[in-house]
Amino acid sequence: MITQKHINEISYKIIGCAIEVHKHLGPGLIESVYETCFIDEMKNAGLFVKSQIYVPVHYKGKNLGGSLKLDILVNDLIIIEEKAVEQMIPLYKAQLLSYLKLTGKPKGLLINFHCEIIKDQLVSLVTEEFAKLPKE
Repeated sequence: MITQKHINEISYKIIGCAIEVHKHLGPGLIESVYETCFIDEMKNAGLFVKSQIYVPVHYKGKNLGGSLKLDILVNDLIIIEEKAVEQMIPLYKAQLLSYLKLTGKPKGLLINFHCEIIKDQLVSLVTEEFAKLPKE
């Protein structure tokens, strides 16, 4: 059974993988380099990872296709939006919230690799779907 605790444990693993990648590469590279290394790190940690997934837009019962593309989906539960930018802006959080709403996934992580300390540039978001899950 999927619980809040289970999802948070996966998040913890994901963040550990991001820190490991950042420790080896540091800031200053382009996003695609971080993504490649980050995916490899997460797979090595035993996580099931999909990347560059089109998100379908459903409107009034119709599937209007998938014009949006999320960066990474882990264990079919957690969406990761990764960045390699000088400054985080509210648009990035809105982007992650859109993906969460459109997919119905319970949790998302916004991670910026262009920083000194990953945890300082990390945003964790949970949805109503997460709140509905049992705690343990």
